[in-house]
Amino acid sequence: MHDIWSPWHGCTKISEGCTHCYMYFLDKIHGNKEGSIIYKTKNVRYPLMKNKDGTYKIKSGEQIRVCMSSDFFLSDADPWREEVWDIIRQRKDVVFFILTKRAERIEKCLPKDWDDGWENVFLNVTCENQKRADERIPILLSIPAKHKGIMCAPFLGPITIEKYLKENQLEQVIVGGENYDGARPCDFEWVKSLQQECVKYNVKFCFIETGTKFIKDGKTYMLKNKELQAKMAYKSKMNFEGKKIHWKLYDEFLNPIDKESMYQPFFWSKCEECGSKPICNGCSKCGKCKIE
Repeated sequence: MHDIWSPWHGCTKISEGCTHCYMYFLDKIHGNKEGSIIYKTKNVRYPLMKNKDGTYKIKSGEQIRVCMSSDFFLSDADPWREEVWDIIRQRKDVVFFILTKRAERIEKCLPKDWDDGWENVFLNVTCENQKRADERIPILLSIPAKHKGIMCAPFLGPITIEKYLKENQLEQVIVGGENYDGARPCDFEWVKSLQQECVKYNVKFCFIETGTKFIKDGKTYMLKNKELQAKMAYKSKMNFEGKKIHWKLYDEFLNPIDKESMYQPFFWSKCEECGSKPICNGCSKCGKCKIE
């Protein structure tokens, strides 16, 4: 996927959301190394790669998800992180979405010139249940950063975050059920309750997928197809645009980049009914997929 950057791969399990980790499952079925083996990938310099005409492969204004098969603040990655920060520092025209379950390590792992945050870094913590929300969100809110959000995936139980939304720092909440090996249920009542809190505080809410086991009106549905999960999430009408997130992005000469010069995502017709569309970079049109 063109919107994922994995400078390292592999992770260690630390909380309830890790129990049936999708990365461990996918590594196993693809015959890759054991998921707990952590290694630097050959993809470290991906954001700096260029096309034959000298333009960057990743366009200005794109949002890149970092370390989705690991954790950006994993201690094992300490020797490699400074190089990655330097790359993020160079691409001030790209938004880097960073997600972690290790909120307690964020502050000590920030670059020396972080100051009150970088305009192109979106810091997020995973909140799979109320326990982890109450553990990680206060830490996130205490850290200086330009953009902050949370991701409740896998969504394992009812969560209330109203007391955190009141602080007016969280810009986005992403929700999704669990998939693959041993998927635990996601209840639509949890989704609705959390969405209502976000609507109240005008915070962007994205219900991206139901997960394999989805409970609605007391009935459990088995949805093994992820495309169907995303479609059902869209049809629930839970996605809420909320207050617009303003990104201040700059070119290599520190000139502000206007909206017209930024990357404009392309979506196929089937994308219109996908729950992930509000946070998706669109299709890179690489030709590998069979699209109508």
